[in-house]
Amino acid sequence: MDPITPTHYMLLSAALFMIGVFGVITRRNIIIIFMSIELILNAVNVNLMAFSLQWGNSVGQVFVLFVIAVAAAEAAVGLGIILAMYRNKETINIDEMNVLKW
Repeated sequence: MDPITPTHYMLLSAALFMIGVFGVITRRNIIIIFMSIELILNAVNVNLMAFSLQWGNSVGQVFVLFVIAVAAAEAAVGLGIILAMYRNKETINIDEMNVLKW
């Protein structure tokens, strides 16, 4: 059995990234868009961890911690905004959310 190489991790990361981009581009539900953004961030984390292990330093792992912290803050702020908009518009369809327009 062959060992898992960084190429395997990059293929997994590319698949996660493309699924996330596809979700952001094609979906109109704001919850699914936020989940797709989280997939994109996790794809970046997989790449950072793979290269950190390959090069034998912990710089990538430190960046992963920062990305996780930013993702947690984005989720908290994003869900707060979604709840506020849902209370005003009673929908989570992004096409119908035009509160910030004149």
